[in-house]
Amino acid sequence: MNLKLRNPLTFFDLETTGTNVVSDRIVELSVVKVMPNGETITKTSKVNPTIPIPHETSLIHGIYDEDVKDLPTFKNIAKSLAKFLEGSDLAGFNILKFDVPMLVEEFLRAGVDFDVSKRKLVDAQKIFHMMEKRTLSAAYKFYCDKELDGAHSAEADTLATFEVLMAQVEKYEGQDVVDNLGKKLGVLKNDVQALHDLTASNMVDLAGRIILKDGIECFNFGKHRNRSVVEVFGKEPSYYEWMMKGDFPQDTKRRLTEIKLRAFSKLTGK
Repeated sequence: MNLKLRNPLTFFDLETTGTNVVSDRIVELSVVKVMPNGETITKTSKVNPTIPIPHETSLIHGIYDEDVKDLPTFKNIAKSLAKFLEGSDLAGFNILKFDVPMLVEEFLRAGVDFDVSKRKLVDAQKIFHMMEKRTLSAAYKFYCDKELDGAHSAEADTLATFEVLMAQVEKYEGQDVVDNLGKKLGVLKNDVQALHDLTASNMVDLAGRIILKDGIECFNFGKHRNRSVVEVFGKEPSYYEWMMKGDFPQDTKRRLTEIKLRAFSKLTGK
């Protein structure tokens, strides 16, 4: 079957120096851009992360400092990559918690504005966990009845995720999706907007520090968890300054500033 697409849908996977969005860097990026007519374009690039790759990380993805020391940095490819992704929605496996925040952070460091707020985001892992509750290798075996050879290589993982999402849509189309408490979250459809709504609709920042609860932007961590961001800033203005100086991703700080400025504008009428 073919996915019903209004826009191109780009599946992607990152291999990195580690799992900290703020301090770690990309070492390999693979993308599979699926066009509305079904055509696919696959690109895979290793990049120089500009920082050492820990040995224990290299043992996982097989990329060592020597492999990337003479390659372009992410900053060198950022503009051409952003151009390639222009007008495309994004999909992948566990992209909401890690790959999208990491990619956006790298773009921000490179001085390239890569705003995902107007893009649909589809996370095949969330659909998998909602419907079957399980890793990419298990999903590939379950949905496609294939063994995932080359797991933890960006291209193998990306291509497998593309197949998994197509199989998920084919298997579950029209079925209700419910959370662990039995609350209906929606209906799974062969439609990127519907898939986005199921997997990413309550996101405010990409790190998940702020989420929407009943349409209100609320903190999703720490002492102010589940409290309105605007309410917290009104009662504790120093919390904004603490976060802006803290070890939070640039995307989180950008969203906080947008919320703060919007609240100020509403209060003053300016």
